[in-house]
Amino acid sequence: MGAVRKAANLTLDAALLEEARGLGLNLSAAAEQGLRAAVAEAKAARWQAENAAALASSNAWVEANGLPLSRHRPF
Repeated sequence: MGAVRKAANLTLDAALLEEARGLGLNLSAAAEQGLRAAVAEAKAARWQAENAAALASSNAWVEANGLPLSRHRPF
């Protein structure tokens, strides 16, 4: 079963819109793909911001102590 669709009004650059139509692009699919990418990027940025302290702490520990089990690494 597919995702539920909902109509939305968008304001787009007129020249870009005409070019996309001229190329036969599916505007809804292209907009959804772009929005999906923007949402993923925003979620990743939020996760990094929310976890910045833990990441810094982990990096500092590795810097001070080295990688755990590094003696077992073949390279």
